[in-house]
Amino acid sequence: MIDKENQSELVENPSRRSFLEVGSAALAVATFAGLTANAQQREDTRKAESDHSSSDPGPENAPLLAENPNSNTPPPTDHGDVGPIWYSFDLARNRMQEGGWAHQVTQRELPPSKDLSGVCMRLTSGSFRELHWHTADEWAIMLNGNARVTVLNPDGTIFIDDVSKGDLWFFPAGYPHSIQGLGPGDGCEFLLVFDEGMFSEDNTFLISAWVAHTPPEILTKNSNLDRRAIARLPKDELYIFPGDLPGSLAQDKAAVGGKSVESSIQYTFKMSSMAPTVKTAGGEVRIVDSHNFPASNSIAAALVTLKPGGIRELHWHPNASEWQFYLAGKGRMTVFMPPTRARTMDFNANDVGYVPPVAGHYIENTGNTDLVFLEMFKAHQYLDFSMNNWIRRLPREMVTAHLNIDEATIRKISAEKRVVIAG
Repeated sequence: MIDKENQSELVENPSRRSFLEVGSAALAVATFAGLTANAQQREDTRKAESDHSSSDPGPENAPLLAENPNSNTPPPTDHGDVGPIWYSFDLARNRMQEGGWAHQVTQRELPPSKDLSGVCMRLTSGSFRELHWHTADEWAIMLNGNARVTVLNPDGTIFIDDVSKGDLWFFPAGYPHSIQGLGPGDGCEFLLVFDEGMFSEDNTFLISAWVAHTPPEILTKNSNLDRRAIARLPKDELYIFPGDLPGSLAQDKAAVGGKSVESSIQYTFKMSSMAPTVKTAGGEVRIVDSHNFPASNSIAAALVTLKPGGIRELHWHPNASEWQFYLAGKGRMTVFMPPTRARTMDFNANDVGYVPPVAGHYIENTGNTDLVFLEMFKAHQYLDFSMNNWIRRLPREMVTAHLNIDEATIRKISAEKRVVIAG
């Protein structure tokens, strides 16, 4: 749609007609550590890639540059700056303890992400993330292994369940809960997502710290603890610590009181066994929000799998910013912001992506294996708009007036949301 002669003019001076024309040519935006890029004509970029214009005689981090080619040498459709939209858990400080570890990506690491933050955590077999609660809602997905989770309701009923790879849980803010790594194998790893950008895993309410900072006489009055019991209580926070493997799930449920104290609310969701919400030749999508996981009333999610060469179609979300976690493969995202800002970024496993509210974007699988990533939203419902679907729902003459394409060309565009498109 856009030839080399008018491309630069369209990017720098968009008209009503050229605006969507540039967008349909993959105008989008991503940024790495605040770097900026000016619009370039395609021939200038190609020349720069092969001559001294793109050389860097100073020091450089070659492995990092190799992982981010579209940030180091941006495509010609990139323009301007929208702030950072990339970070990696591999850059975050890892809190190591006997029994596991945890590291986090919050608004401190990714400043535009004000709504959501994430923690990757590992527990060895038998080890606990100790009894605690948060100021934020907690959504989680099991990445590897098995765990047992508990959460207490205000009415005194308790929920206990075992989770495996691909399973989810959701714990409301303020609800006390625990996580314990199980066998077989050596425990588990999981991703926690919180609905606060400035959430800190180092600033949670821990039962060990509470009893350590409560006067002994109050513990005696409150819990009927004698002097010897108080002397054995923790003197500092436990956070993550090793423990013995529990009995069976049925044994634990029976030990706490059985059906009479069992929660009526289901706080886990077996996403690993659900059928894809959308499946095409390009991949598949599993959408989980309050419609099929009622407990998760503040965080919506989609697990996306793209085949090599496939794309998550040009789209945007009307109700929230998007926080992403890349589980496997290699991809590229381009995000578009008004009036003409656009930037591209590469993503690998363990990276976090961010898309500003209502910003247009796409994700492409640039590797030779499946690209798997999560889309996360601070919302009770998953919503998106497809550019293709929008174009096809408009009168033909309106589309022609805006994009300068004829009816036969318009009919080649899918009339329905395809979500994932084959390469």
